[in-house]
Amino acid sequence: MRDHAREIENLLYLYAERIDAGDFAGVGTLLGDCTIVTEDGQIVATGAEAICRLYEQSTRRYEDNGTPHTQHVITNVIVEIHESKEAASARSRFTVLQALPNLSLQTIVAGRYFDRFELGAEGWRFRERCMKVEHLGRLDQHLLIDLAKPTSG
Repeated sequence: MRDHAREIENLLYLYAERIDAGDFAGVGTLLGDCTIVTEDGQIVATGAEAICRLYEQSTRRYEDNGTPHTQHVITNVIVEIHESKEAASARSRFTVLQALPNLSLQTIVAGRYFDRFELGAEGWRFRERCMKVEHLGRLDQHLLIDLAKPTSG
């Protein structure tokens, strides 16, 4: 018997694995059927190419190994399978740790993900992702953008 909740949890963990590996094309592929939205519903990116580009333009990768030197920890996962059994939603918490030669291991950002999923012929896939940042630490070594400044477009 399929464990739908576990399959969805694995998608969350696969996202963390890919971003920590600096595999932004892989993140784009994983979220290829997805729309990333802000808390108020504004569309940030849709589709594999746009999502890959979003990560490439916003997340620093280091030359020594091509990764952001981060560890995304996904916890408190709550999966709700909808009555149709072909849609689901999940809430989870994320904590991002980073360490560099000039930066001791520390939490740099934490918050929540709100995700929607759809079951297709090839399994569950992301349909929508909203990230709510709740705590900011030192992000200057991780991001190429400033989350405190509003962005245009």
